[in-house]
Amino acid sequence: MPPTHSTRPATRSLEPNWADRVSLLWQPARGRGVLARRAAAGACVVAAAVLLVRGDPSAEHLSVVVAARDLPSGTVLTATDLRTASLARSAVPDGAVTAVEDTAGRTVAGPIRAGEALTDVRVLGPRLAAAAVGSDDARIVPLELADAAVADVLREGDVVDVLAVAQGAGGDRSGTLPDPAATLLASGAVVVLVNRPEGDRGGRERLVLLALPREKAHAVAVTSLTHAVTVTVQ
Repeated sequence: MPPTHSTRPATRSLEPNWADRVSLLWQPARGRGVLARRAAAGACVVAAAVLLVRGDPSAEHLSVVVAARDLPSGTVLTATDLRTASLARSAVPDGAVTAVEDTAGRTVAGPIRAGEALTDVRVLGPRLAAAAVGSDDARIVPLELADAAVADVLREGDVVDVLAVAQGAGGDRSGTLPDPAATLLASGAVVVLVNRPEGDRGGRERLVLLALPREKAHAVAVTSLTHAVTVTVQ
């Protein structure tokens, strides 16, 4: 019997041989450019996905104003007292100042350490008064107390009552308050600054700044022009 021959075609391997590999090197430049652009596009997509998950690192920090040195209470700020620093957003306090010019010329209401971020309630201004007494219309009133020694025991944050007496009722602004007929002008005033000039030894030049609601602040300010004024600490 004569041998039989199969008509089934030989199966070709899908793995490219050496000739196929060599031919890839001679592909037109246009084809290689398309592949390169596709690869670059894919890389961009991957990078965008990573940024979406991790966030933009530069957006996690904020430039704020900090003290360039230790600042005592009552310091009138200048540009040399301040600098900017980049802080993580999670470390930035509410009301942080972001521009040096926003605080230059303002007065520090309390001691501030070097590197500490300045906020709108650490310098004298409407926000400090509002935060101190919890009233949006609060005002700050400067007072020269009848007894200067009282200012020595006051500290920022103390809550006081303000009392007054007519200068002709047994005492004057250089003496002590007279009898208990003193009038209560305001209750719950908050001390925001005690101005103690450097080298002061109990002189009457110092001022006490109190935060009060607007109407009470106006009444205290006007009365202090004609009456001796003092405070009691709550």
